[in-house]
Amino acid sequence: MSTSNSRHAIPRISAARQVVPPQWALTERLLIDQLNKAAFEFVERYTRPDGTLIWREDWPGMDGSDDPYEGFMNLALLYMLGGSSELHGLARKIWEGITWQWTEYGQIHREFDAYYDWMHHGEGYLFTYFLGLAGPVTLKDRQRAVRFAGMYTGEDKEALNYDAEHKLIRSAISGSMGPRFEVTEEDWSTHRGILDDYLAPYEDIPGVDFASGKCAWSNDEVYANIIRMMNERMTRGDVPLNLNATGLVTNAFLHTNDEKYRAWVLDYLAAWEERTRQNGGIIPDNVGLSGEIGEYNDGKWWGGYYGWRWPHGFMTIIEPLTNACMNAALITGDMKKLDLARQQLDENWALREEQDGELRVPYKRFDAGWTDYRKAAPQYPVYLWTMSMADEDMERIDRIPKDHDWNQVIIPKLSGTDKKTKRNTKHYIGNTQPWFQYIRGLNPDYPQTILDANVELVAQQLTKMRSEAGDPYNWANQFSDDDFSSIHIWQEMCPIYMESLVQLTLGGPMHISHGGLQHARVRYYDADAKRPGLPESVAALVKDLTAQSVTLELVNTSQFDNRSVIIQAGTFGEHQFKEVYFVEAVNSSNEKSVVNHKWLQVDLPAGTGASLLLTMNRYANAPSYDMPWADREKDVLLEGRKQ
Repeated sequence: MSTSNSRHAIPRISAARQVVPPQWALTERLLIDQLNKAAFEFVERYTRPDGTLIWREDWPGMDGSDDPYEGFMNLALLYMLGGSSELHGLARKIWEGITWQWTEYGQIHREFDAYYDWMHHGEGYLFTYFLGLAGPVTLKDRQRAVRFAGMYTGEDKEALNYDAEHKLIRSAISGSMGPRFEVTEEDWSTHRGILDDYLAPYEDIPGVDFASGKCAWSNDEVYANIIRMMNERMTRGDVPLNLNATGLVTNAFLHTNDEKYRAWVLDYLAAWEERTRQNGGIIPDNVGLSGEIGEYNDGKWWGGYYGWRWPHGFMTIIEPLTNACMNAALITGDMKKLDLARQQLDENWALREEQDGELRVPYKRFDAGWTDYRKAAPQYPVYLWTMSMADEDMERIDRIPKDHDWNQVIIPKLSGTDKKTKRNTKHYIGNTQPWFQYIRGLNPDYPQTILDANVELVAQQLTKMRSEAGDPYNWANQFSDDDFSSIHIWQEMCPIYMESLVQLTLGGPMHISHGGLQHARVRYYDADAKRPGLPESVAALVKDLTAQSVTLELVNTSQFDNRSVIIQAGTFGEHQFKEVYFVEAVNSSNEKSVVNHKWLQVDLPAGTGASLLLTMNRYANAPSYDMPWADREKDVLLEGRKQ
C-alpha cells in the first residue's frame, strides 16, 4: 500500500457550469444549518461551562461512560462533515469533561474505562474515532490512541488484557485496570431492574424458570447466584465481542502507521479464524485462558458472555466480527479479510427455517439447540458489499426476503428498534436499506426523501429536548430505563443526528453503532479554511458507486461566494483517484483530467456546480487520519519517566 502522495501537488480542476441549486442541495445546506444550531442548544441544555454534564452526584457500578460519550460524539462527526468551526473545540472540551466526570464517579481510570465489555467500549470509543476524523489531530489524540491501544496489545503493564502467546484477550470484561476475572454485585447494580425482563444468562440458575424468558435480577438470592455463576463460567477467557478492540488498535494505526498495530489486528482476527475452524465452521463464544473452547463452560462452545445464548445472541456475534473484518480489510486492502464474517453469515443462513410462511434464521443457541428464529438482518452484508463491491456479498443481500419496502425511509423514535420495520435504530440510524437501494439505482427519490426526514428528525428531537421531561434538573435518581434519569438519556434527547449527510455526501452507510469505524468512499476538506468538511454553501451528493469509480455532484449554492473543496479518496485516504471526468450532460463529450492522487481540489465559483466521475484504485494507500496539509508534529509523542 502506497503512502507517496505529496501534499504540495494536489491536482486542481474548476467548475464552469452555472446551475440553479437543486432542491436536495438547498435542503442539505438547510440541514447543516439546523444541526449547527441544534448542537449549541443541546450543549447549553445539558452541560456546564467546563464541559461536564448536568447530572447526578454519584453513579455506581461498572456501566457508565459509554452513554454520555455516545450522546455527544456527533459534535465531532458533524464538524467533520462541514458543521460549524466552533464544534471542533466544543467536542474536545466535552470529551475531556465526560472523561473527568466519570473518573470522579469511579468508572474511568487513566482516561479509559477501568473495566467493562467491548459492546459498551465499542459504543463509547466511537467518540475518539470521530475526533481523529475531526482533524487536525492533536498531540492528545495521538498520545491517547497509542496508550489506549497498548492496553490491548500487551504493552501496558497496568492493563495486561492480552495474552500474546495464546492470542486472546483474557476476559470478557477488561479495561485500563486489566482483565476483570471476578465481577461483584455492585458492578451490575444499575441494571438489575432492567435485566429482570431479559433472558437468564444460564439455563440452570437456582430459582429461575429459564423457559419463561425472564430472570429476576432484582431478587437478592437469584442475583447472588448469577454473580457467582458468571465468575465461574463467563469472566475468564476470550469472547467474539472482544473483536471490537480491533477498532481501538486500528485507530492507533491510523494515527501512527506503526506496523505493530496492523500485525496485532491481523493476528487477533486469525486466532478467531482458527477457533472457528476448530469448531467446525461456527465461531465459538467462549475460549478459556489456555485457548481451549468451552474451558469453563463444560466444553460447550455456546453460552459465553454476550454470546450465542445471552443476552442478544447473533447480533453481538456478527457485529464485532464484521467490524474486525472491515478493519483488517482497511489496513491491508485484502478483501479476503472479510471472509470470517461472510462465513458466519452463510452458516447462519444455512440454519434457516420456514416459520409462519417466512424464512427465519436462529439468533440464539440453547443447550437444546438453535432457537429464537428471526428475519435475517440485511445491514451486515450491506456493510461488507459497500467495502468489497463483490458479487458474492450482493448475493448475500439479495437472498434475504424483503419483509417490508426497503425503499421506505423511517424517522427513528428512539435508539433501539423500529416497531414497524424491525430495523435497528441504535444511534438513530435506521435507513441503511433504502440507502442501499438508492446507491444501486432502485430508489431515485431517496436523497430528497431522507434529507426531509432528517430535518423532521431534528425537529422531533428538539421538541423532546425542550420539554419538561428533557430538563436535566427534573430527572430523578433512578436507574430504570423507563425513567429519564437513566444513563441513556442523552442519546434520546440528542438532536445531532445526520444519517442522511453521511450517506449522501460520503457515499457509505453510517458506522456500526457498537464500535465500527466510519467507512465510506470519499470525504471533504475546505481548501480555503484548511479544515475538514464541506465548505460553507457547498452541497455534495454521491450518486453512484462501482468497484472502480465514484460519481458525485457538487453544488455551490451561493451566488456571491467562490468556494474550493478538496475531495479525499476514502474516509481515511485509503483509495487513489486515477482520472476525473466532467459528466455534465448525457451523451456529451466528457472532459477528462488525470489525477493520480488521493486528493483532488475542485474550485466552485459562485453559483456553479459539477457532476464528476472519478475513477479510482481502491485500497491503494495506507489509511490514516492525515489531512491535505502537512502536520509537522505527526511523529511527536511524549515519554514519561523510566524508573
